[in-house]
Amino acid sequence: MGRWVIHLDLDAFYASAEQLTRPTLAGRPVLVGGLGPRGVVAGASYESRAFGIRSAMPMAQARRLLPANGVIVPPRFRVYERLSQEVFAVVTEVAPVLEKISLDEAFAEPPSLVGASFEEVTEFCASLRARIRAETGLVASIGAGNGKQIAKIASDEAKPDGLLVVPQGTEREFLAPLPVRALWGIGPVAEGKLRFIGVQTLGQLAALSEADAVATLGGVVGRDLRRLATGADDRPVAGRAETKQVSAETTFDTDIKDLPTLRAEVRRIAVGAHQRLLKAGRVARTVVIKLRHTDMHTVTRSETISAPTDDLAELSATAERLLIDPAEFGGVRLAGVAYSGLSVPHQDALFTLAAPSAPTVVSSAPAPAPAAPSEWRQGDDVVHAEFGTGWVQGAGHGRVTVRFEHRSSGPGVARTFPQTDPALTRGDPGDCLR
Repeated sequence: MGRWVIHLDLDAFYASAEQLTRPTLAGRPVLVGGLGPRGVVAGASYESRAFGIRSAMPMAQARRLLPANGVIVPPRFRVYERLSQEVFAVVTEVAPVLEKISLDEAFAEPPSLVGASFEEVTEFCASLRARIRAETGLVASIGAGNGKQIAKIASDEAKPDGLLVVPQGTEREFLAPLPVRALWGIGPVAEGKLRFIGVQTLGQLAALSEADAVATLGGVVGRDLRRLATGADDRPVAGRAETKQVSAETTFDTDIKDLPTLRAEVRRIAVGAHQRLLKAGRVARTVVIKLRHTDMHTVTRSETISAPTDDLAELSATAERLLIDPAEFGGVRLAGVAYSGLSVPHQDALFTLAAPSAPTVVSSAPAPAPAAPSEWRQGDDVVHAEFGTGWVQGAGHGRVTVRFEHRSSGPGVARTFPQTDPALTRGDPGDCLR
């Protein structure tokens, strides 16, 4: 009863980081993601979510939903890493051991909260949120409870820009009305199995006998998930090494015995792993597939691609190439996709896809020289010899418009230059954090 775990989650982190370091974007719908034809949304501000846009949505679809005042910028993972480090430096002053889940979320078990009252925990979390906002400019939602599961769900319920502390002794009551998918570890397959027996809420899952939970979800998994649904969670908060791999897998209700069905399932699984790759702010160089046969023996195959990427089309196609035809392998009970060889992108392949080549025109008459393509793209960081740090708002027709601003400047002035202006050079993304 004396244990308190907190879960901290930075609200709409990638988009919020862009709004923070480019003050003109504050309060506007902002999307972070791929600008190419196969791009996806890596982050969406709350202003854009009001229009039905969400992370991992194809950018082509998101563009159609984005209002006229919306802005799309490419990701700057070095900026996000720096901001993440600033936030967690604040947190570690009061909670030395952090279990980081990604750049924007972590668990902590502050020593000062052992045996604390509900009011003391609430005051602690409110003070921490205020410090993070004051020292970094970012907004964090925090949940607190008797274990990691309660804390995580509480922070989800508190979003956006909120705080929720679940009083000890009320965990089961808090969880009971929530859908089963609210529980970490319950995906679409487990949800379907539970729905089949009439279980749709965590209260109904907690009310199952252990035997029924095991029969429905499997031995260890059934016992553990039912226990978590009751609010019991004694898992420790422990520091994590840097993420080396992200993955997703599915156990099928019936074994898959044909290649087209297996391909379709692996494409779906690849999307799930890809969402985790984007959340981790990484690109991958190696694709791994895992196939489990009906008799439980498991085969893994991998392929390393030419350059690190988070291009879903390339990663998914690589996973499909690695598949073994069930006609040769036998029935497939489980399939998984993992991305490894992770690194921080400098200029992501996803955002620099080449435009289709122009058709060759043969003519006896001299053709006019084509206009030089702009060297700048929207969202690029720049430095001007006179006006300082800024970012590209637009470019084309030999001109580039730059908004000069950074984290502490307030909304800046926009100026337009010839694209070849020698006073304008590429900037370091970190310049906007001063």
